[in-house]
Amino acid sequence: MTGADGMRRDVFTDDHEAFRGLVRELVAKEVVPHYGEWEKAGRVPRDFFTTLGSLGLLGMAVPERYGGGGRPDYRYNVVLQEEAAAALVTLGTVRTQLDVVLPYFLAYANEEQRERWFPGLASGRLLTAIAMTEPGTGSDLAGIRTTAVRDGDSYVLNGAKTFITGGLLADLVIVVARTASDPGDRRAGLTLLVVADGMPGFTRGRVLDKMGIKVQDTVELAFDDVRVPVADRLGEEGAAFRYLGHNLPQERMTVAVGSVAQARAALDTTIAYVKEREVFGSPVAAFQNTKFELAAVATEIEAAQALLDRAVLELVDGRLSGADAAKVKLFCTEAQARAVDRCLQLFGGYGYMLEYPIARLYADARITRIYAGTSEVMKVIIAKSLGL
Repeated sequence: MTGADGMRRDVFTDDHEAFRGLVRELVAKEVVPHYGEWEKAGRVPRDFFTTLGSLGLLGMAVPERYGGGGRPDYRYNVVLQEEAAAALVTLGTVRTQLDVVLPYFLAYANEEQRERWFPGLASGRLLTAIAMTEPGTGSDLAGIRTTAVRDGDSYVLNGAKTFITGGLLADLVIVVARTASDPGDRRAGLTLLVVADGMPGFTRGRVLDKMGIKVQDTVELAFDDVRVPVADRLGEEGAAFRYLGHNLPQERMTVAVGSVAQARAALDTTIAYVKEREVFGSPVAAFQNTKFELAAVATEIEAAQALLDRAVLELVDGRLSGADAAKVKLFCTEAQARAVDRCLQLFGGYGYMLEYPIARLYADARITRIYAGTSEVMKVIIAKSLGL
């Protein structure tokens, strides 16, 4: 290793470390050799999800009776992200399925829905997405205009969604729709409906061409008089805003986990580069500026890791507040941006070339201050917690 591993951490048990070994081997054999192809294709292939499912990596949190591992411990998800980042790759929409979408199924699916969906979720045969963002709404979930009107045993769904991660291959899409309007409370009247691939009127639009996170497909979705059975409603009608608020801390933690892991990967690859690259007859590592820059980066990553690890334990114990999750996301993503930028600078012109992983790390980092709530939204949440 390069010596950038950081201080001792008290987050993981022996079981987590054994799991880490399995993930590390999987990433080396099944991801790294194919990653360039995945980037060109703009998605992770479906068979990779079934590979993960066969190893039990997708169903860790799913109850055993449905084919899962029965271990709803977020730290396993953390290990997945850390090991992918260490290998200078990402797992595309895997983290979205596990960290963002699956919690809604686990928390709000009834027994009949669990019987139908959970075995496929655990095995990797059913891929998922969640459709919240709409053109023109951004982070304003209370402004959702997609409607669902009850008609007998179905809801008639109409509207459009954008920036939907994993929407291209998803078999099940959780759609946030408005089933009622209350002028006095814009948050009321939102409902979660599960739209299945192939339902008449459900279409996928453009695959959006992004600056970074190339292996994570992002699409537009449209719903034109889609009849969604009431049996496919997730949870209670009108309760979606509360459901979304309950899971947002974990979603934001997921972004923070990736940010710190990728910042550390940027530091590691930069240390290796500056030791090998020579300018003016000396290794780049020999210059004081290089040493000072990387010392500062390493220190900030350590601070972010300490904050993150404390929050991970709070999340596992069910005590992480929305405001604290916002603090973690804000600090870790902003720290990632500074770290990756300073690291790329030490590569000089080569840092701008996509043949070096630092260029991809730089492009991928930009989204983390935007999705799951922008840095500005995080500051609003934190300010409210201060009584401001």
